[in-house]
Amino acid sequence: MHLRLNLVALSLLCTFTPMVYAEGEVLLLKLDRTFMNLPKGKEETPAFISAQRVEGQNENQIVASGEVELRKRGQAIFADHVVFEQTSQDLVADGAVRVEQIDIKMQGPHVKLNLDTNIGDMTKPVFQMAVNKSRGSADILHMEGRQKYTVQNVAYTTCPIGNDDWTLKASQLEIDSDRQVGVARNARVEFLGMPILYMPWMDFSLSDKRQSGFLSPVFGSTAKSGSELTLPYYWNIAPNRDATIAPRAMVKRGLMLNNEFRYLDKNYAGEAHLDILPNDALTNSTRLHTSLKHTQNLGYGFSASTNFNYVSDDAYFRDLSNTVSSTSLTNLEREGVLSYGGGWWNASARMQSYQTLQDPTVPVAEPYRRLPQITLGALRPLAGANMAFTGEFVSFSHPTSVNGRRLVMYPSMSYPLITTPSFFVTPKIGVHYTYYSLGANNLGGLPDTARTLPIVSLDSGMVLERDWSLGGKNYVQTLEPRAYFLYIPYRNQDLLPNFDTAQADFNFAQMFTENRFFGSDRIGDAKQVTLSLTSRLLDANTGAERLRVAIGQRFSFTTPQVNLLTPEQVTNNKSDILLAVLGQVTPKWSVNSAFQYNPNMGRGEKLNMGARYQPESGKVLNLGYRFTRDSLRQVDISTQWPLWRRWSAMARWNYSLQDNRVLELLGGLEYNENCWAARLVVQRFATATNELSTGIFMQLELNGLVRVGSDPLNTLRQSIAGFTKVNQPIVASPEQGLR
Repeated sequence: MHLRLNLVALSLLCTFTPMVYAEGEVLLLKLDRTFMNLPKGKEETPAFISAQRVEGQNENQIVASGEVELRKRGQAIFADHVVFEQTSQDLVADGAVRVEQIDIKMQGPHVKLNLDTNIGDMTKPVFQMAVNKSRGSADILHMEGRQKYTVQNVAYTTCPIGNDDWTLKASQLEIDSDRQVGVARNARVEFLGMPILYMPWMDFSLSDKRQSGFLSPVFGSTAKSGSELTLPYYWNIAPNRDATIAPRAMVKRGLMLNNEFRYLDKNYAGEAHLDILPNDALTNSTRLHTSLKHTQNLGYGFSASTNFNYVSDDAYFRDLSNTVSSTSLTNLEREGVLSYGGGWWNASARMQSYQTLQDPTVPVAEPYRRLPQITLGALRPLAGANMAFTGEFVSFSHPTSVNGRRLVMYPSMSYPLITTPSFFVTPKIGVHYTYYSLGANNLGGLPDTARTLPIVSLDSGMVLERDWSLGGKNYVQTLEPRAYFLYIPYRNQDLLPNFDTAQADFNFAQMFTENRFFGSDRIGDAKQVTLSLTSRLLDANTGAERLRVAIGQRFSFTTPQVNLLTPEQVTNNKSDILLAVLGQVTPKWSVNSAFQYNPNMGRGEKLNMGARYQPESGKVLNLGYRFTRDSLRQVDISTQWPLWRRWSAMARWNYSLQDNRVLELLGGLEYNENCWAARLVVQRFATATNELSTGIFMQLELNGLVRVGSDPLNTLRQSIAGFTKVNQPIVASPEQGLR
């Protein structure tokens, strides 16, 4: 061991101010300095001692006093008096003792510690953890090796020094910095001096590492279920498996058990849910929801997946869900898929059906089942051309509508011609063949039939650029004209069944596709050309798109005759004109708007206007208006905005002018302190039954420890585009492990 005895030099180096333990606030301020850059190696290293006086009592024991500083292997100890045993590496320190290690700083009047094993005790410690800036004080701190500590009669918090808004008081607290876990016994959480939660045992994560234990209780209230309490238990089964068991007690309905199991592996992943309400007090029936999603890599290009969903009754989600997306569900998918990807070709086989949830006031048609659906696709270059093939065989089944089997084969060839980097021409030719074999429920006596249609297209365009300086910034402006010619002859398709085809929405993407329908039961006749002009404004330095303006229209040489719409809705030889404006206009303002104008009738058909003002994180204003002639007129305004000091407001108003009713109304307040946040959110939204459902969310979040109450964050993210969680806690909830 090296011993430095130059007392004059050492006294100049030891400039640390002596600390008085009784002045706890002073101690915490000193502990709050940046953690020292201590050696991190675990190899054996010598100890270095500096002091005003050092003497050897015998050949093994060293006694140091007066501003003692001892350093060894990733730790530093400061004290008024130290007795050190060289052979055993035991140390006893007294008087304003301060111990600094990689993950913790602590101070107290007395410590016993073995420098090799890091096992020891400190009395009346004040400590601060590096992992999440938490701090506390206790009667005794027991060190059980590096990065593992147990404290008795502790007061613990993540609040900054001088702020004790919340504290966790426990008879015992175990802190494992290596596993990033804290475990408290006989724990009481005090908020603003008042106890709000007691747990005989609780654990919490010191970081985002997953761990087993009870999650924060969730309190809430809905109009259909009354006040409710959910107490989730998270089970970290393995690094790639976990489960959440969440009993949900509802005043009006009873006790519901929600279960979630997730798994993740190199070749497979999945998620299973089983939610059961044994005896709903309002319906006198058992309510059940189960689902399974699984994907599997079988190797050699093969993969498989399944998606199964089931609920016990049509009103399950309307009665028991408190989110807008769930209450509007009508078709629950059930399918199994086996796929193969062979590089230039692929194939899949699917079995698909649905559970249709009927709303008595707004009945919906049940979709066809695909039992099975087999698809084949291929794309391969040949002599500069792209040879493609798509094929499909489907057996459609329905309890009341006509059943049948459909075979589709579509070979095609395209030849891209690029003369310059800014100009392209792509001719394409193909033949679309469809065959129908009809079966049960063929009340109209439709015959088995086939349809063969040639499809010819020519896609061309160019990209012109110029430098442009605007507002002192350099941009690149593009001008991109595009012309798309399409020819498909007319075939009368009135006697063909319609299994899965619908009219496609007219938009910029659809303007440049071959078929104006989704599905293969209708192939629209076409002798038309589509013209569009797009201009983009690009940042000259980064290439980021700042603004895009586009206009387009389709011109038909003959009036289209194949259509699923009623005759009065079919446009003539000129399609509607589309205009779009979108982009980040300024660093704070962005727009996303589209307008569809009918030149044949001299009126607008659709208008979607959206603008967002977001000057900084936690401050956003969304303005939107949606209009579709004869069916839709909606105003949508949402915001997250600071009010004063630490208060923020969240709100959304989505109103249907067409129906003269509120679709969603949300209002909330949030208060953010340095180490906690409180949220109150009220949401009222329309359900599929033309009723209004009301949810109340009240939550208190103690940063780095626990969230108490019903969590409104998912609701706020879904309802307010650009919503940002203002207080980013150091600790992430363990249930985020596999997401």
